[in-house]
Amino acid sequence: MADELMRLQLADEEGVFAVRQAGRHVAAALNYPHHDQVRVATALSELGRELYSSYGRVSVAFRLERRVDSNPGLVIELAFDRRPNVPAPREGVAAAARLMDLVEEDGTDRRGIIRTRKNLPSGSRFTDDELDGLRLRLREINPVTALEELRAQNADLLDSLEESRCRGEELQQLNAELEQTNQGVMALYSELSEELEKTNQGVVALYAELDEKTEQLREAVETKNRFWASISHELRTPINGIVGLARLLLDPQNGSLDDEQQRQVSLVVDTGAAMLGMVDELLDMAKAEQGRLVPRPGLVDTHSMLGQLTALLAPIAKRDGLTLTVDAADAPPVLLTDEVMLTRVLRNLLGNALKFTDAGKVRLTVRSAPDKVTFIVADTGRGIPPADLERVFDEFYQVPGVSAAGTGLGLPYARRLAEILGGDLSLESALGEGTTVTVRLPTHRPLADLGLRHVLLVGGETPRRALRGLVENAADRVSEAPDAAAALRLAASAPPDLVLLGPGADVTGLPPEAIVVAVAEGTASGPPPPRADATLSRDHLDPVLLAETVRQIRERRTRGDR
Repeated sequence: MADELMRLQLADEEGVFAVRQAGRHVAAALNYPHHDQVRVATALSELGRELYSSYGRVSVAFRLERRVDSNPGLVIELAFDRRPNVPAPREGVAAAARLMDLVEEDGTDRRGIIRTRKNLPSGSRFTDDELDGLRLRLREINPVTALEELRAQNADLLDSLEESRCRGEELQQLNAELEQTNQGVMALYSELSEELEKTNQGVVALYAELDEKTEQLREAVETKNRFWASISHELRTPINGIVGLARLLLDPQNGSLDDEQQRQVSLVVDTGAAMLGMVDELLDMAKAEQGRLVPRPGLVDTHSMLGQLTALLAPIAKRDGLTLTVDAADAPPVLLTDEVMLTRVLRNLLGNALKFTDAGKVRLTVRSAPDKVTFIVADTGRGIPPADLERVFDEFYQVPGVSAAGTGLGLPYARRLAEILGGDLSLESALGEGTTVTVRLPTHRPLADLGLRHVLLVGGETPRRALRGLVENAADRVSEAPDAAAALRLAASAPPDLVLLGPGADVTGLPPEAIVVAVAEGTASGPPPPRADATLSRDHLDPVLLAETVRQIRERRTRGDR
């Protein structure tokens, strides 16, 4: 909405001065600051002078534009009749554009309009009554002569020059302060540069020392591993010989022994067997340090494995007057893991618990969750001091004051194996109350939980039938292809998530996002087909192993490995 404040006709040279004067008075009445009053007056003077000289009579209208969504503003429209072959004004429009917030040209072929706008200061508002009073005051403005307007312009110019001089002095003062600040900054920068240079030298020296220590540590670890491996191999043969000879002595066919002799020879057999176990642990620790101890996952009958452990350790518990119990009611019937490694972990933990428990009981509890299975070994033994709870995982460390025999390798060995199996091992203990060791291992996810949309089976009819039985309830769609050409046609129409290649089948050109698993006859020891992500043996293939293989391939791809 625009409210007209006043209208003037610019019909002669004197009118240019009148328009300038009116612009200054209107801007002052609308509470513009002095410098904006000068800008409005100057813009009108430039536009009015050029339009009058080019087109003659010019109509000038002053309006207050009030908008709901923005600040109000003073809008000035200069209307004129166009003349043939007279170019549009340019200098006046360019000058006004530098002084006003908006300058635009409008009109028709015969009538031209130049519209300018100067926004009011923020927060300025005028009521209708205030505008009526403003119009009355503007009507009372008396035209001035050119000389008086020139005097007013000179006064404005002097004010501007004085303002410029003051700003120049302020700028010089600011430049002086900035120079002082820059000198201080340069001094501080120089000081910081020196400090940084010294720090960098120290860091370089520290890195060099760390590199040297790292190399020394690496050499020490390699020496230790070579020593362990050498000692393990050197000890295995004589210990096996001692155990073998002692068992021969215990054989009744080689002559009878009295009770004391049998006890002594049995002690030799037990000690030799324990030493062989320690040698095996040393060798495995050396392999683990070098990254050569690799799990061989397979399906493990959990209850059968726990039964064998109980049968092995129950006589030891009975001999020492201890109670050994196994709670496997919540154990999963089948685990996908390395049975040998898991058995060694549990045997080590249960053996430690029996060794360091003088009276009471040792209990193994198995708990199952959707994403993990937990083995908890708890005893009522002597406990471990708080200061030693982490140190017991250092190789060869033994808690001071403990008389039971041991090498200090049991817990480090068990933790290392648990980590190799993809899990972890933690320990809690209280002096005089006992110790609890918890082993957590990941569980397998069934094929149906992997979100497979399309599975493609490639190969002969008999292998495809067997593979379909594995995946038909685990995917939204299962397709079959007898050869590579048919497989590529199916993959092009509906890209598969998983491709199973039967024995002897191979397909190149499959979508890169598809997971390809080859199924081999017998053991999967040979190299896989070029496009296969993994190879599984047909003799041991089942849904659990296939699901774990697909999960591992996905995790490998997520890490950026192919």
